Amino acid sequence: MTATTWLELPTGKHAHSILHSDQRLNVWTGSVRSGKTVSSIIRWLGYVADGPPGELLMIGKTERTLKRNILDVIEQLIGKQNFRLVQGSGECFIYGRRIYIAGANDERAVDKIKGITLAGAYGDEVTTWPESFFKMLLSRLSLPGAKLFATTNPDSPFHWLKTDYLDRDGLSLAEFHFTLDDNLALDPEYVENLKREYTGLWYRRYIDGLWVLAEGLVYDMFDPDIHIIDTLPAMRQEWVGIDYGTSNPTAFLLVGSGDDGRLYVIDEYFHEGDDMTSSKTDAEYSVALREWLGERHPRWLFIDPSAKSFRTQLHRDRRTFPVFGKTAKGNNDVLDGIRKVSNVLSAGRLFIHRRCANLSRELGVYSWDPKAQERGEDKPLQKNDHTCDALRYVIASIGTVYERVMRTA
Repeated sequence: MTATTWLELPTGKHAHSILHSDQRLNVWTGSVRSGKTVSSIIRWLGYVADGPPGELLMIGKTERTLKRNILDVIEQLIGKQNFRLVQGSGECFIYGRRIYIAGANDERAVDKIKGITLAGAYGDEVTTWPESFFKMLLSRLSLPGAKLFATTNPDSPFHWLKTDYLDRDGLSLAEFHFTLDDNLALDPEYVENLKREYTGLWYRRYIDGLWVLAEGLVYDMFDPDIHIIDTLPAMRQEWVGIDYGTSNPTAFLLVGSGDDGRLYVIDEYFHEGDDMTSSKTDAEYSVALREWLGERHPRWLFIDPSAKSFRTQLHRDRRTFPVFGKTAKGNNDVLDGIRKVSNVLSAGRLFIHRRCANLSRELGVYSWDPKAQERGEDKPLQKNDHTCDALRYVIASIGTVYERVMRTA
């Protein structure tokens, strides 16, 4: 498919954003699947082709997410003859023009762009970047006529992007806001399904496209009358999530994918370990895990990424006790993991056996940190979170299984 064919598609608010994004900073905000990304990409492609000479840069939270969210879309839009990604080089070519690519997932990313002089930049998921990286990027856009084109989903109304840029007067900045209903190309049934999958905070941000606070309960959609069950179906496969503590509790959760296409928390292990007399060594926790699993054989153990010594212990013990399955660091993108757990709870695709009393208790009280909100950050309070973290490690780490579960919701 050619770029010309795609350029004929945008209308209304999307076409307006393409034609009027001529400020120094141009930001597309709003809900998921609202068309903001394609609109911003079309504008960027025009800038690559006709913009001022000089170096260009494209940034995502990581280079991997940039490829998935943006670069793969660009290749689809303009064809392989006009796009080339040079793996491992930090470069791609669009219409023959070299463009640097970079990830901005932590404060160290600032060093990647120090010293570069830019004629333009494209940014994906800007609210996930460190503020220091964004400020450095603006200082690098120093050639005459240099512009930034960027997208983001809404975040906290106290987020630095909102307070220091989008809400300020006097900046050379254009903001284009979209909701899910602005994308008329989506199938109505898909739109309705998507709306049903999100609740609470995630609905207000990802469906309504609003900058709202994360406040109160993290899992406000959790209902014991709905999500706590007494019987389980047969399981296709099983995994274990592990939140490890030395002076804090340690929690194991056994999670399974049922024959009915839903996810189930089958069993839990919870040990306080809050003093020297009750704490366990890595080897003792390994024995406890083995005894708790019994005859069950989970495919993967997703472990607290900070528990390096315990991962090492389990990896060694697996040679003798293959019941453990493979070990891996649990995906610890906290907000994305909370969103995925929220989705499966909201969609009625996750249920918890009544024996998992600690998980049931924590899901009902796990809360957002109000002080973090004042700093523009979405963070849960670090209490009543041990089984919640173990659950998040599994749901966020099973990838294609999670996607399949949500597709059948």
